[in-house]
Amino acid sequence: MTFAKLLAAAFAALSIAACNSTQPVVVAEAPSTRNTTPAGFNLPEGSGCAGVIARYRAVMDNDLAMGHVNQGVYATIEGEIGAAAAACSAGRDAQAVALVRASKARHGYPG
Repeated sequence: MTFAKLLAAAFAALSIAACNSTQPVVVAEAPSTRNTTPAGFNLPEGSGCAGVIARYRAVMDNDLAMGHVNQGVYATIEGEIGAAAAACSAGRDAQAVALVRASKARHGYPG
């Protein structure tokens, strides 16, 4: 049997075995839906910690949609934004802004 026939037979056997597998099928994450920021994109207005948080969240949502961050990193950053939002709503503005700055620095975003 030639190498090409042997290779074809091995591929066929693996293909059939894969069809009968009980392992779950792993589906890759969908690629980003766009590669540029939408033309009408504007950062949210606002002052204080609420404005800082809203702008960071908008940037992260945009970066996720463009594929600049994966879902795991996005979830981590969303958790950090959530902690900042909790501090902000509790009246701890300076702490909230510091949490956003620390998150940005940790993940390579300009301060």
